[in-house]
Amino acid sequence: MSEVRISAEPRTDFGKGGARRTRRAGKVPAVVYGHGEKPRHISLPGLEFAAAIRKGGANQLISIEVTDGTRELVIPKDIQRDPLRDDIVHADLLIVRKGETVTADIPINFVGEAEKGGLVVHELTSLNVETEATHIPESIEVSIEGLAIGSQRYVREIEAPEGIVILTDGDQVLASVSEPRGEETDEEGAEDEAAAE
Repeated sequence: MSEVRISAEPRTDFGKGGARRTRRAGKVPAVVYGHGEKPRHISLPGLEFAAAIRKGGANQLISIEVTDGTRELVIPKDIQRDPLRDDIVHADLLIVRKGETVTADIPINFVGEAEKGGLVVHELTSLNVETEATHIPESIEVSIEGLAIGSQRYVREIEAPEGIVILTDGDQVLASVSEPRGEETDEEGAEDEAAAE
């Protein structure tokens, strides 16, 4: 995943009132922590930060350049949104270093076509993995090509990309293919009608 650079400002106005004032100014209050460092309070440009999250998702690698001259490489660990407007109202950002591993939830990208006439149910939408902090994949591809009706694809069947360890339980079902509900064959329908007469 490509790195995004965002400028930030130190934040000294704390509490709910301070957070509201930060948001009114079009900025997102955030906390940067990790690697044994004291948590630092910053404010991020709201539109720019939201665009970065839309582009790269919850695992976007961000280089934060603070106006006091400090710079940190971070990934979002918790993003809080307004329940009505869906605006980002606060972010917790974890400091990462190149070469270290982190755990992350990676979206699944299902590809291929299951058996014709089957109804595909995606049981999981993401996988919990351990991966290098600066090489978090945007998604993990899972093929359902030719998956027969009545069959399942399990987590243990995935061949993980190089450098990635899948932590999700291997016995969990990723996708299943079933008969469409509510559809009867002509023969079954005729038998039901005959029984009703």
